[in-house]
Amino acid sequence: MDRFNLSRWAIRHPALVGFLIALLFVAGAFQFLSLGRNEDPGFTLKEMIVSARWDGASPAQMRAQVADPVEQTLRGIDHLDYLQTYCLEGACLITVELKDSAPPGQVKEVWRQVRRKLKDVEPALPGGASLAASEDNADVYGYVFALTGADNARLVRLAEQARDAMLRVPGAGKAEIIGELPRRLFVDVDPRRLAAMGLSPGRVAQALAQRQAVGPAGGVQGAMQTPVRLEGQVDDVRDLEGAAIPTAAGAVRLGDIARVARGYADPPDALVRHDGRQAVILAVSMTPGADGLGFGDAIRAAAEEFRRTLPAGARLTQVEDQSANIREAVNTFLVKFFCALTVVLVVAFVTLGWRTGIVVALSVPLTLAIVALYMGVAGIGLERISLGALILSLGLLVDDAIISVEAMVVQMEQGVDRREAAAYAWTHTAFPMLTGTLITIVGFLPVGLAQSTTSEYAGGIFWVTGSALLVSWIVAVVFTPFLGVKLLPEPVRAHGHDASPSGPYRYLRGAIDWALDRCWLIVGITVALLAVSLAGAMLVRQQFFPNSDRPEVMVDVAMRPGASIEATETAVKRLEDVLRGDPRIRSMDSYVGRGAARFYLPYGPALPNPATATVMLVTTDLAARDALIRKLERMPAIAGASLHVRRLSLGPTLGAPVQYRVVGSDPARLRAISERIAAVLRATPSTTAVQINWGIAAPVARYAIDPERAAALGVDRAQVAGDLAAILSGAPGGAVLNGTKQIGIMVRGRAEDRHDLGGLIDMPVATSHGMVPLGEVATLRPATEQPVVWTRNAAPTMTVQADMIGDVQASEIVQAAAPRIAAIRAALPPGYGLEEGGDGELSADANRAIYRLLPLTVGIMLVLLMIQLQSVSRTLLVLATAPLGIIGAVAALLLTGAPFGFVALLGLIALAGMIMRNTIILVDQVQSYRADGMAVRDAVVNATTGRARPVVLTALAAVLAFIPLCFNIFWGPMAIVMIGGLIGATILTLVALPAFYLLLFGREDAPRETAHD
Repeated sequence: MDRFNLSRWAIRHPALVGFLIALLFVAGAFQFLSLGRNEDPGFTLKEMIVSARWDGASPAQMRAQVADPVEQTLRGIDHLDYLQTYCLEGACLITVELKDSAPPGQVKEVWRQVRRKLKDVEPALPGGASLAASEDNADVYGYVFALTGADNARLVRLAEQARDAMLRVPGAGKAEIIGELPRRLFVDVDPRRLAAMGLSPGRVAQALAQRQAVGPAGGVQGAMQTPVRLEGQVDDVRDLEGAAIPTAAGAVRLGDIARVARGYADPPDALVRHDGRQAVILAVSMTPGADGLGFGDAIRAAAEEFRRTLPAGARLTQVEDQSANIREAVNTFLVKFFCALTVVLVVAFVTLGWRTGIVVALSVPLTLAIVALYMGVAGIGLERISLGALILSLGLLVDDAIISVEAMVVQMEQGVDRREAAAYAWTHTAFPMLTGTLITIVGFLPVGLAQSTTSEYAGGIFWVTGSALLVSWIVAVVFTPFLGVKLLPEPVRAHGHDASPSGPYRYLRGAIDWALDRCWLIVGITVALLAVSLAGAMLVRQQFFPNSDRPEVMVDVAMRPGASIEATETAVKRLEDVLRGDPRIRSMDSYVGRGAARFYLPYGPALPNPATATVMLVTTDLAARDALIRKLERMPAIAGASLHVRRLSLGPTLGAPVQYRVVGSDPARLRAISERIAAVLRATPSTTAVQINWGIAAPVARYAIDPERAAALGVDRAQVAGDLAAILSGAPGGAVLNGTKQIGIMVRGRAEDRHDLGGLIDMPVATSHGMVPLGEVATLRPATEQPVVWTRNAAPTMTVQADMIGDVQASEIVQAAAPRIAAIRAALPPGYGLEEGGDGELSADANRAIYRLLPLTVGIMLVLLMIQLQSVSRTLLVLATAPLGIIGAVAALLLTGAPFGFVALLGLIALAGMIMRNTIILVDQVQSYRADGMAVRDAVVNATTGRARPVVLTALAAVLAFIPLCFNIFWGPMAIVMIGGLIGATILTLVALPAFYLLLFGREDAPRETAHD
C-alpha cells in the first residue's frame, strides 16, 4: 500500500491530471446532454395471450375441448408461473404468465416454445377450431392519434396513410390501427320464402362463394405464355343483386329474393369512439433506445404535415404524446437534481470555507461527468429511475471527497507539507473509504441483481448509484488531493484531538464522555429505541408502487358477463353523455369490447370481451384528474354496468389492487364463497368497484335433435346447426377483392328473423326430403349455463376484486378485511382454496426476490469488513450498527404518513450500507490511534471527535440533497426513509457507537496489538 501511492502519483503528474480533469468535464457534459430521455425504464413483460376460436361452441365446450388440451400442452414450458383462461361463446383466451424470476433474455425463446407446442396440438383439436398467439401486447404505443369525421372505411384508409408517413420517422417502431370494422356485403333473405323455392341461406351462400372463387384457368403455350383469366366476380351491390342463383325451377336473380346492402361486421368485435364520435385510432411505438424527446418532435411534425392532406371534415387529434410526459418528468427531475446539487455545494462552501469548499464542490460535477460517460456506454438514459438514482447519489458522493480533504486539512494544521498531506489521504483513508464505499454499493445490490420484473424496472438504482459511488472514491484519491494541493488555503490553527477543543467540538467531547460514563444506559436506550421502532413499523402504511402522476383516468366498464357489445356500447354512451362538456377533460376515448393500446408500460390493456369496455379520460392536470375521479365515484350508477375508476400505477400491476381468488370445482359453491368475500369487501370502509369476474348463469336455447326423425328425413346435427347459424349469424358467400382489403359477402336471415327467439322453432332446415320446420326434427329445452368460465392452472377460479378510494392503500383494505376473510377461509369445504392476489401478491413476489439476495449481500459485507478490520469482533460490531437506521426511518414515516413500499425497502437496505460505511471509518480510526499507543477510551473519544465533522457534513449534505425527492410521488417514501434514518443513525454513530465500542473492548490494554482477535 505504501509502495504505490495513487494520490502522490497524481500530484507528481500535474499536467496529465489537469488535462484529464478538463477532458472528463467536457466529455461528460457532452455525454450528459446526449443521453436518451424516456419517461420510465423498460422492463420485460412476461405474458403471452393465446386465443382460440371454435364457432358455435359453448363456454363449457371451449373449456373441455380446446382450453384443456392447450393447457396440458403448455404446462411443460420453461419458467411457467400460471395459465389463466376464460372461455366465452365460441372463443377462449389463455394468458401464459411466466415466473417473475424468468430471465428477461430467455423470454423470447419461451414464446418460441409456446408457438411450437401450439402447432403440435392444433391438429388434435375439434374441426373448425383455430389457435393464435401474440406477445405484441408488450409493445408500448406512446403516441396515439384519433381520426374522426368520416365513415369507418374512409377513416381506416386515412389511418393507413398516416401510419405509412409516421413509420418513415427515424426511431419509429410499430404502428397499430384500432377500430377498423370489417366491411361486409349483407344479403338478407327470408328463410321461409327461400324454403318455398327449395333453397336455404346456406345454399345461396355456397352459390355465391363458388362464383367469387379465384382459381387457375391455365394458359396457352406459344412463343409467349398467355394466361387465361375468368371474370364474372361481383364487385359491388349492383353486381351482387344481378347474380344468378340456381333453383329447381331455374336460375333466379339474387336481387329478387334478397335485400343486398353494404355494411360492417355485425356484431363487431370491438368499437372505438373519440369524444363521443366514431373513430379509428392510430398508435405508434418507438424503437428501444431512441430519444423520446427527439422522436416526439419528429412524430408531431409528421402528424402536422399529414393534417394538411386531410379531406374536409376529417380530423387527426393526438391523444397521447409520450414525449410530453418524458419532457415533464425529465425536466422536473432535472430541476430537483440541480437543486440538490446546489444544496450540496452550498453545504460544502458554508461548512468548509470558500477554498476548501471549492475542492469538495469540484469533485461533484467531475464525478457526475464520469458517471454520464458510464451511462452512455451502458445504454442508460435519463428517466425516472436513473435521474432519481443520480439525485440519491448526490448526497453520498461528496462523502469520500470530504473525508479526503478533511484528512489533508488536519495534517496541514499539524505542520505537514501539503504534498505529504495529500499523499496521507491514500495511506490512511483510501482503503477504509473504499471498503465503506463498496459496502454502500453492496447495500443496493439486491435491487440490481434480483430476478424479478420489479427489480428489472428499478435496477438502475444499483447501477447508477453504484457507479457514482465508485467513481467518487477514485475522484477522492486521485483528483481531490491534486486539487487540494493547488487550492487549499494555508492552515490557520489546529483542529482535532491534539488541539484544544472549542465550540461544537467541546460540546461533542462532553456528550461522548457522558455517554462513555453510562455505557450500559446508552446501550439499553439504543436497543429499546430499536425495539420500539420495530413495533412502530407495524403502524406504517404499506404500499407496493404508488399511483402515477400522469393525467389519465381509466374507467373500466363491466357489463354482466355474456352481455352483447351493443349493450356495452349503450352503457358507454351513457357515461360519455355524463362526462361530455366537462372542462377538466382534454380528451375522452372509449374502447368497447377491448382495451386501449398499451400507451404506458405499466398499463395492462383489458382482454377482448364484448361485455367490457375501457374509457380513457385525459385530464388537463393532476388537480383536474383527482376532481374528476371524485365526480365519477359519486356519479349515479349506470343501469347494468359496473364502473372501476382508477389512476395509472408507477410500477408493475395486475389490474385491481385488491384481489381474492376462490378455487374449486363447483361454480355454484364458488359463487357462494365469492359473494361472501364481496360482501366483506363492500362492508370494508374506503373500498369501491367490488366485482366478481364470473357472471350468473344465463339462459340458453337448447334444441334436442330427435335422432329417429332426423334419420328418417336424412338430416344430421351438423346440417341443422349450419342452417340455423346461416339464419342467425350469417353464412360466408365469398369476398369481393378491393385493393388490399376483402369485403366479405354474408348471407343471413332478416333482422326480424335474427332477433326472434320464439320464431326459431318454425325456421326451415334443409333435409333430403326438402325443407321442413326446425320443430319437425328438434325440441326446445330451455336451460342455463355460465356465460364465461375462468380457470387458473386448469382449476375453475372465481376472482373477487376491489379498488380503494382516495389515498387508502391496498394493504389497509386487506388488513381491515383480514379477520372476516380468515373466517371464510377456515370454513371452506374440502377441495376449495382461497388465495390473495393483486398488489399484495406482486409485492410479496418482488420482496422475495430481494430477500433471496440478502444472505449474499450480508456475506459480501462480512468479507469486506474482515479484509479491512481483520477482526471478527469488530466486524460484528460494524454489522450490528446496520439496523440503527430503522429508528429514524420509522419515526420519519410515521410523522409524515408516507407509505412503506418497494422503493422505500430498497432505501432501508441501502441505508444499512451507508451507516456501516461511517462506522467502519470510525472504528478504523480508533484502531489507528490504539496502534499508536493510545488508551481505549482516549482513542474512542479522539476518533469520534476527529471524524465528527466529515460524518456530520456528509449526513447533512445527503439529508439536504434528499429533500427535493421528498415531494416526488415515486421517490418520496425512499427519501423520507433515508433522511430520517441518516439523522438518527448519525446521532447514534457519534454517541451510541463509542459506548458500544468501549463496552466491548474497554478491558483491552491500549498498547496491545489488536489487528487480529
